[in-house]
Amino acid sequence: MALLMASVENGKILNNSTEESTAAAKKKQKAESTSGLDKEAFLQLLVAQMQYQDPLEPMDNTEYVAQLATFSQLEATQNLSNTISYGMANDLVGKYVILNTDMGTVNGKVDYVMYENGDIYLAVGDGIYSIDDLDTVADGAYYEAFQMAGMFSSMIAKLPSPSNVTSADADAIKNARSVYDAMNSYQQGFVSKEDLEKLEALEKKIKEMTGSSESEGDGEEEETGKDDKDVADA
Repeated sequence: MALLMASVENGKILNNSTEESTAAAKKKQKAESTSGLDKEAFLQLLVAQMQYQDPLEPMDNTEYVAQLATFSQLEATQNLSNTISYGMANDLVGKYVILNTDMGTVNGKVDYVMYENGDIYLAVGDGIYSIDDLDTVADGAYYEAFQMAGMFSSMIAKLPSPSNVTSADADAIKNARSVYDAMNSYQQGFVSKEDLEKLEALEKKIKEMTGSSESEGDGEEEETGKDDKDVADA
């Protein structure tokens, strides 16, 4: 439990500060982001005010009741917030999500939800991740398009630049084109403009190289045919 230090003068609290561990500070920060004052701290402040009140000028009963009502309202609000958060987390089970973690982007289906010390964790793939890392919740169609676009991007990244491409890369370029053509229009919309432009540039370069080779081959065949005809005439 956090240690609350308060300066009191004539039964009035002047200021307060807390000394907490790193874990407790993180929990407090999360609570303050929604309410501004943790209900535990609120209760401690109220108790401290009652303990150090001036006996000659005790706290007015009306003020005491008003503070209790404020405390009850704060607690009810936080409980409602927790209920909503838990409900939203439970609804993620079976859905596809994208998480931005300290180790990079993680995506997959949420298998189950864990609750620990008021924090919510999602089980995705082989890992457990904080719900605070959640970036995107996707349906099956979106996730499939996202995955296919990622696979296509990986294929394009492995191909050389158009200036360094050789005929040995022709099959890999053809496979990349087959993957793109197999996508529907919705899935193709997830492909980056840069990846598609690189594929088209590589296809153009391979076509130029193949066309040049075929032209040279046709020329050799024509020359060979001409020589054969000259031999026959002789």
